[in-house]
Amino acid sequence: MAGAGAGVQLLGYFLALCGWVGSLSCAALPQWKQSSYAGDAIITAVGLYEGLWMSCAAQSTGQVQCRLHDSLLSLDAHIQTSRALMVAAILLGFLGIIVSVAGMKCTKVGDENPVAKSRIAIAGGILFILSGLCTLTAVSWYAAQVTREFFHPSTPVNARYEFGSALFVGWAAASVTMLGGSFLCCSCPAEERRGQQYYRQSQPSTAREPNVKMSSSPIRGEQCL
Repeated sequence: MAGAGAGVQLLGYFLALCGWVGSLSCAALPQWKQSSYAGDAIITAVGLYEGLWMSCAAQSTGQVQCRLHDSLLSLDAHIQTSRALMVAAILLGFLGIIVSVAGMKCTKVGDENPVAKSRIAIAGGILFILSGLCTLTAVSWYAAQVTREFFHPSTPVNARYEFGSALFVGWAAASVTMLGGSFLCCSCPAEERRGQQYYRQSQPSTAREPNVKMSSSPIRGEQCL
């Protein structure tokens, strides 16, 4: 059971680590939404992309020109919220990486207290799950806004946007991060819990032994008399 628990922890840690790297890439990519060519939209030689931090224009010749968002307060509310959630996801994932390393069974940190070590691993798993939830919320909220603008009647046909590749990266990263965090949370030491239960059950029996000996001693004394 101990080897299996260490294997589950190691698998969960690498899954969560890969998911955190995916969340970091998702936040940095500018392809959160891209220009749509659906309907009667005119296909041009320039493709427009927009992300949380910049907007880019890719030409058919391969040249890409990007421009950072000039003002923070002038951005839409969903972009500002997605920014905050992605930053929180990255920070929570970074803390989860540090905490999980200290709580994993394959490391030598805190070997003298296995129960506390397992609790640290569970705390790291919870941090990874929160990180994945932040990424999932940011990507889903942004995608819902893109969908609403796409089907809004007042949006011009040639000004519509569709889902960019960064959204799919974010969904995959959030799923992998939460899966890895769940594996870390499920690595609670069952053997230690059983040992504690057996120890508690054995305490009353050991406490009754002196009473039996004390009650038997006068009887032996009477026999001797």
